[in-house]
Amino acid sequence: MDVSDWVDARNGFIRGEIFTSEEVYQAELKNVFARSWVFLAHDSMLKKAGDFIQNYIGEDPVVVVRQADGSVKAWLNQCRHRGMRICRADRGNTRYFMCSFHGWVYDREGSLVQVPHEEEAYAPETFDKADYGPRQVPRLHNYKGFWFGNWDETAPDFEDYIGDFKYILDSHIDRHEGGLEVVGQHRWIIPANWKYNAEQPSNDSYHAETSHASALTVLERSRKKRREEKGEPDNRVSMATRAAAARGKQFSGGFGHGAGWHEMPEGAMRYQAELPATMEWEDSVRDKVEERLDPYRNANRSHANLFPNFMMLANGTMRVTHPRGPNEMEIWAWTFAPAEAPDEVKEEIRVNVLRTFSAAGMFEQDDAENWLEEQRIFRGYMARQDPLVYTMRIGDARRGLGGVPGIIAPSVYADEGARGMYHHWAELMSGDSWDDIARRNAERLAQVPHAEADNSQEI
Repeated sequence: MDVSDWVDARNGFIRGEIFTSEEVYQAELKNVFARSWVFLAHDSMLKKAGDFIQNYIGEDPVVVVRQADGSVKAWLNQCRHRGMRICRADRGNTRYFMCSFHGWVYDREGSLVQVPHEEEAYAPETFDKADYGPRQVPRLHNYKGFWFGNWDETAPDFEDYIGDFKYILDSHIDRHEGGLEVVGQHRWIIPANWKYNAEQPSNDSYHAETSHASALTVLERSRKKRREEKGEPDNRVSMATRAAAARGKQFSGGFGHGAGWHEMPEGAMRYQAELPATMEWEDSVRDKVEERLDPYRNANRSHANLFPNFMMLANGTMRVTHPRGPNEMEIWAWTFAPAEAPDEVKEEIRVNVLRTFSAAGMFEQDDAENWLEEQRIFRGYMARQDPLVYTMRIGDARRGLGGVPGIIAPSVYADEGARGMYHHWAELMSGDSWDDIARRNAERLAQVPHAEADNSQEI
């Protein structure tokens, strides 16, 4: 599908048609979601043989199951008989799955093993159960406990797909030797296009001081009150202070991945409101984390999105934004905490995410209101005629700026992440082969000057 009338990522212009068109949406299911790596499950969700979880790739439901040998399989959650969902439970443990329509039974591997009245209903010379298992997800990859799946056997290997985004992803999921575990889950539906919740973590720190002014004011007051009561040194930087400062960077990866972060002053750490046990524990393990990552990534945590729809925040929120038509998204959000942290810390993290980025969270309410309003406005014909402006810091990004891999803009207030995301989205929508897309992507990245060859950028 040619989307060049609506997306000019090189020059930073996007038209509202891509957020509302049914034709665009159907092409996205085929060209974006059926060809990209999508998060499916975490090891802590599949601890023993028979543990399963339902998830989606685009609008296609899949079941992810731990096998007896410890491996994991994922298959389309659709009975071959009449197309019903085979498994209707969100998660659990079982040896077999039975379709509740006519009773066809499948084992953990997705093989059809029992058909009611098979001998009476089907001729043995034309019916073999081995031919009627659900479609398997052919590409699965476990990256540090996180399982990703891909329908497309021609797509790049997962680690080639994430490329320089590994630097960002590791800062979220590989901070602690014991890894992460799930301590909470929330789901909610927003009548707005899925790309808003992919673009924002890829790109947008710009909205925070305006959209979240009320929430930031509440948190700042509680921060000052607690500091005064405890007589604590003020070596931490509040969220309100970070939101008002442009100091930071923005990341754009080759295949649409994006991230942004505010940079802390030398020696300062992020302030996590109302999380005294978490702050104390993080201080106690700071040396280990800095040795595992580096001091820069420990102090400067990002918001990020692994294209197309796996987003993560510094507070432990990780979520998949499932598309539900051009005008609706369904968010599945998990709260992750360090597995080796004390229970008190895990509980603080869980409650903090509930308060801030759950369906009723202070920040989530602000974000959802913005996306709802955008979607309503784009119903208008004239509202979709003029392109939106994605030109912040255009031309200023450099490869490897500040020692950070990828295409890096020298300010947190930039649109480099969004331009990279929509450039890759348009490439996939073309339907061209992954080989052609990867070749053009490499050529595009090679045109970006390297920071070491350009001393004009202030780090």
